[in-house]
Amino acid sequence: MNTMQYIRTAGMALLTLLFIGCSSEEDSASQTMTISAIYLEDASSSTTIHDRKVETVRLGQLIRVEGSGFEGLKKIYINGYETYFNTAMMTDNNVWLTVNKKTPVEKANPAVRNTLVFFKTDDNKVSYNLTVRAAAPFITHFNNSLPQPGETVIVYGENLQETTSVLLPSGKEIVAADITNDADGEWFSFVMPAGETLGGAISSTGANGKAVSPACFNNRNGMIFDFDGVGGQGFWGWKADGSMINEDDLTTDPLGSGRGKVCQLIPQRLITAGGVGVGPRKTEVWTTDAEDFSKLCIDFNGTTPITDLAFQFDIYVPDEWDKTGQIQITMLNNVDFLGYGADENTKTTTICYTWVPWLNSDGSTKPFKTTGWQTVTIPLSEFSVFKTELLKLQTPLFQELLDMRDAAEYNNVGMAFVNSDIELSEDNVLEASKTSQLIYVDNFRIVLNTAETISDFDD
Repeated sequence: MNTMQYIRTAGMALLTLLFIGCSSEEDSASQTMTISAIYLEDASSSTTIHDRKVETVRLGQLIRVEGSGFEGLKKIYINGYETYFNTAMMTDNNVWLTVNKKTPVEKANPAVRNTLVFFKTDDNKVSYNLTVRAAAPFITHFNNSLPQPGETVIVYGENLQETTSVLLPSGKEIVAADITNDADGEWFSFVMPAGETLGGAISSTGANGKAVSPACFNNRNGMIFDFDGVGGQGFWGWKADGSMINEDDLTTDPLGSGRGKVCQLIPQRLITAGGVGVGPRKTEVWTTDAEDFSKLCIDFNGTTPITDLAFQFDIYVPDEWDKTGQIQITMLNNVDFLGYGADENTKTTTICYTWVPWLNSDGSTKPFKTTGWQTVTIPLSEFSVFKTELLKLQTPLFQELLDMRDAAEYNNVGMAFVNSDIELSEDNVLEASKTSQLIYVDNFRIVLNTAETISDFDD
């Protein structure tokens, strides 16, 4: 074969390859696409099945799209948002992709919301109806977990947009017309109906799926002291100008909401006398030393991790509380109620916590008040001895609290109003001042405090 003939032969072979390549691309571009199903991929599944057919996907999830004719795919849109995909992670019948966390959900154009589009050309694309949700919703806490009938309950969490149904522990449903939603999904609210006596978890259903709350709603199983017959009040050495609060210092719920007797933390007798001055242990209210915490073990037991539990109480502060005063709580009668930053808050022989609602974590202050009764939730893991153990990577259980109380000479539960200075640093001391602050408290209790996230890949 001469040189010219070789060149002609090679050229014809190259043209043939180019023609075949172009023809193949044209064929794949013109081939009709179909989408038959979506599968959720979950390598963390506890089962051997890591690929499950779904009709709903969430932002950030890895999915497999099954169908045909995908070769030549150019673009993918989810809710109108162009979504990256790796051509190495596809075949003619399957495409693997991650739903981008920036994909709009509730703010998506209604014309393309809940739509998956595969695109080759303007004339060759396929759409598939697919419910798209944000990350899984979850409930963290309530503004008031022991509401009276007619009171508004605010439920806090994340991704709670468009909540349309709330199921109470009794099984009663709160419907969409009776639910108020936050556009950012940080809360929803409803009015507590009458006749609800069962306690436990509530569940909600919204745009992003189902959420289940901690089991502390309307739940009195862990009640230590409610000033109305559950638990006993202990007091000793009472005097008219003293710190001890006795039964005569209690008052009726100032809002008349049906809570019965409550504790005015600075009793009226001291307010009438001009208020309380600066210093530790200005007032104190105690249970008796015969409270058996094992009776609380209905929703939990001795093997329950302390990190799953919280101490709760209800509070009503009608006027702004700012710049002076603290509430200190103890599970044993072995502290001096010295307040914020005191050594007794870190000793391994004490179980106490100091709550300063007007003090921010950065040292700034902000007035605190409530429009009605509000629940304060303090994880037991924040109480002195347990916090120290957790810092040492130990895992305390509820049994440890039971054992410490059984071994104690005086195992009263106490709450005090402390009015000491707060030393944030040598150069930053918040000086206390005389006060007649109105603070009402009620319903001391221990509750389960674990929020549940519902898995989309559950068994």
